[in-house]
Amino acid sequence: EVQLVESGGGSVQAGGSLRLSCVVSGYNYRKSCMAWSRQIPGKERERVATIDSDGPTTYADSVKERFTISQENAKDPVYLSMNSLKPEDTGMYYCAADFFHPCRYEYTYWGRGTQVAVSS
Repeated sequence: EVQLVESGGGSVQAGGSLRLSCVVSGYNYRKSCMAWSRQIPGKERERVATIDSDGPTTYADSVKERFTISQENAKDPVYLSMNSLKPEDTGMYYCAADFFHPCRYEYTYWGRGTQVAVSS
């Protein structure tokens, strides 16, 4: 059974930081393709960051220079370090995974999400 469980969300003031975690279980592969996406109320779901277990990462322009996605090895927890948070970052953050490699940047498995709230 593949399961993704996010944690680390919370409420912070603008300019603050949070680190989200995604614990993955049920993988039978040595490589992985992982992502963080967010749902901001009133907006389309946005892909925030991706990481290939081989190393490459991508970021949305809206979070570039502020957020960092990391993972030591495939099957290890995936983190999203968020700095200089803004009120517009408020929303639900979801972890996603895919079994195919090389990464196709489409994700099959999703967690339930963790809430991030940034006050002005």
